[in-house]
Amino acid sequence: MTLGKVGVVATAQTELRPIWGNAQHIDLISSVVGAVFKGTGLTLDDVDFIIDSGSDVLDGRSISNCGFLGALGAHHKEEARVEEDGLWAALYGVNKIRSGASSIGLLVAYSKPSESQPDLFWNSQLEPFYQRPVGFGQRAANGMQAQRYLAANRLSGRDLAELVVQRWQAASDNDRVLVDHLPDVDEVMAAGEGAAPLTELMFSRPVDGAVAVLIAREDIAHRTSRNPVFITGMGAAMDTHSFAEREVGRLASAANAAAMAYRNAGWSGADADIAEISASSAVGELLAIEALGLADAGKGIATALGGKVTVNRSGGALPADPIMATGLVRLAEAVQQLGLPELHGGGNPSRAIVHGAGGVGMQNNCVFTLEV
Repeated sequence: MTLGKVGVVATAQTELRPIWGNAQHIDLISSVVGAVFKGTGLTLDDVDFIIDSGSDVLDGRSISNCGFLGALGAHHKEEARVEEDGLWAALYGVNKIRSGASSIGLLVAYSKPSESQPDLFWNSQLEPFYQRPVGFGQRAANGMQAQRYLAANRLSGRDLAELVVQRWQAASDNDRVLVDHLPDVDEVMAAGEGAAPLTELMFSRPVDGAVAVLIAREDIAHRTSRNPVFITGMGAAMDTHSFAEREVGRLASAANAAAMAYRNAGWSGADADIAEISASSAVGELLAIEALGLADAGKGIATALGGKVTVNRSGGALPADPIMATGLVRLAEAVQQLGLPELHGGGNPSRAIVHGAGGVGMQNNCVFTLEV
């Protein structure tokens, strides 16, 4: 049986801000749901299913999506919740359409970490008897990854600071990310300690925001989009929950997810033109670049700063990490760069890699390949 192709018809995003103080979750969600249909000729009546991604823990209430069904347009619709980054919602939605069960799907991911404490969110995912009581969490995991990575590859904190500065500069050029101030290398180095050897500015910045992605069967995508982008490969994998048992200096689950996606697409990471990558820290981005096959082990910094494959033209997750929506934002950004290159970075890219991550120390990873 040949599975049909699934295209991305349209995307919509709010601005990603450290604090959306004058907007609630339903405001952010309804704004992107209303905007994503513009210019497609489609309406909510045409949508077969809606999948949303968010976190009850971050939202501070159980089954929090039930309060957002109206904003999602999900009344009298098939609706599902994915309690993971929005790229996993995309994986679910694409498979529903490829199975022949549906034709058009709406994916929505949102986040308001400004109303929560992200460190406690990550801490809640840890084993409760040995790890939580000693203060282990996302920061400690990233600090340990960074210590090992820098020592093994003879890199310095200044190398990471240069990466951070480049990503913030890219984000400032992206009208979908609010950047009030651009840090320089010295400022990144002098920022308060996040988890040695990482400073605060070497971690991804939690931001509020929402994103919507409209996906459809191939014939519908051609009919409703001027230059549709097609999802040609997908892969997902999870590493062991115990951080101490994971492979040192490598994101094994990201490599496994990438291998699956590339096998489906029929090409490798080196064949891509652009890549939109998620990361919880500067070293996390380098590890992801290497796991995706865009650089050899320990050589990710060269690719990150300007290799053959353009990485995180949007700025990526370091300046803007809408937890639970970051991967779907990466998908939306890649779709814009492929489908409307004249408005989003120029050039003539035809293939993209999209990466999402979840869990402490980027335990879970999801990879998509896109083509026009």
